[in-house]
Amino acid sequence: MSVKRQAQLFMGTHEIGVRLGGVSRQRVYQLTNRPNFPAPIADLAQGRVWLAADVESWIARYRKQKE
Repeated sequence: MSVKRQAQLFMGTHEIGVRLGGVSRQRVYQLTNRPNFPAPIADLAQGRVWLAADVESWIARYRKQKE
């Protein structure tokens, strides 16, 4: 598996913020601490990380789509 493909498997708070349209770090913190947000798969020195597929599923289910 390529390094680029491996990197797409995970998201940190920065990537989640970008994926949600550039929301603030504080807003990402609020969202990731909700009971319905997926659990992180690791808590690294740089911060928590989530499986990208879990985050994408959460976005599809809970975030309003812009039209």
